[in-house]
Amino acid sequence: MVSFIIIQFVPGGPVEQLINELAHKGMAGEAGSFGKFAYRGATGLDAQRLAEIRTLYGFDKPAAERFFDMLWKYARFDFGESFFHHRSVFSLLVSKLPVSISLGGWSFLLIYTVSIPLGICKAVRDGSRFDAISSIVLLIGYAIPGFVLGLLLLVLFGGGSFLNVFPMRGLTSDDWGSLSWNGQVIDYLWHLVLPVVASSVSGFAVITFLTKNSFIEEIRKQYVLTARAKGLDGRTVLLKHVLRNAMIPLVTGFPAAFIGMFFTGSLLIETTFSLDGLGLLSYESVLRRDYPVVLGTLYLYTLLGLFAKLLSDLSYVLVDPRIGFETVS
Repeated sequence: MVSFIIIQFVPGGPVEQLINELAHKGMAGEAGSFGKFAYRGATGLDAQRLAEIRTLYGFDKPAAERFFDMLWKYARFDFGESFFHHRSVFSLLVSKLPVSISLGGWSFLLIYTVSIPLGICKAVRDGSRFDAISSIVLLIGYAIPGFVLGLLLLVLFGGGSFLNVFPMRGLTSDDWGSLSWNGQVIDYLWHLVLPVVASSVSGFAVITFLTKNSFIEEIRKQYVLTARAKGLDGRTVLLKHVLRNAMIPLVTGFPAAFIGMFFTGSLLIETTFSLDGLGLLSYESVLRRDYPVVLGTLYLYTLLGLFAKLLSDLSYVLVDPRIGFETVS
């Protein structure tokens, strides 16, 4: 409701934008600036034409009625039609999913594949030179914004001032359709190298340090000391006893992180590498006051976020048998 109120009553909505466009085309008398139309209404536009424009965008109804109509449609997953793309919001979101899923999914896989083993190694070698050097490298990577790293990678490897190794834009080449299936896979993965690296580097630090701290906390517990006192070697203790307990915070965070990486793609990364995904669509929709797209994406993100939290709660029970949802009397 708060989002509806904010975006519905800010100046420069779709009605004002269409009026401004008509004015510049000479269809509404003397053309005025965008700000004049936003605040003074339809100067020089007859009342009938203005009523038609408001009806076109659904603004002929009171705000409360429009809000409850929207809720009823969203309950049936009817997100309406985009004001500017002239197609259903649902089909528009689906058309942008391949980019966001590719960028988010591969970034998620790369971050966890590298960070978890690295965090375990840092925990086992806590205080060593390897631990110190790797921490410095991770913090430097965390401090570099993804879009800055993306620009640097394009300059170095994307045909800038140095090497022309990786493509600069898009998910596939222009001749992708004529390639064999293995050629298409290689071409697709080759296009993803730079954007995935740029979006992943800053995420290594968080997961790595979380893994390290979780393992160190478990290693210092009494059951580990008891296992070692019984003669078990360090590798056995680490893999059979420490690993399962230390992985609980990471495993329970998988659903939220997985869905988050899928659908919250970086706007700047998509812009840098000319990837037309959900991040860029959401940003352009806010600027153009494309309310159905803005509210539709917000609704979808919210549902996915709630679903991820539910999966996280359920995963606690699956991973840790000490946790249950039964009421203890």
